[in-house]
Amino acid sequence: MIAIDTDVLIEILDKKSEKGDEALKQILQSEEEICTTVFNIHEILYGLHKYGKPIKEILLLPVLNYMKKDVVSSSKIELEAEERGHPIRRTDAMIAAITINNGAALYTFDLKHFSPLKALGLKLFP
Repeated sequence: MIAIDTDVLIEILDKKSEKGDEALKQILQSEEEICTTVFNIHEILYGLHKYGKPIKEILLLPVLNYMKKDVVSSSKIELEAEERGHPIRRTDAMIAAITINNGAALYTFDLKHFSPLKALGLKLFP
């Protein structure tokens, strides 16, 4: 399963983005089930509403919810990242926890924020 981060979704939704076209191609070639997290869908919907863009396509994407087990995991991830000298945004810890706990790999272009979390169990795609 591939959980798609907000930055990748933005590029895919931008019909003129070569980066988005390539990302979509990689996802489709993987033949993996795709989804996003509740936090990513919030970020995308905020932007789509703000700029008056259609939201129908994005609402078709399966969404991984934030559960109690994710709360426990994300708080530990945030603390461990901070202790390792790589503090991260709270929402990034939440996205990482949801992704890890659902056995998914995160597809993100934001490697600066998420690469340090590989040591804590986060798988990245591709």
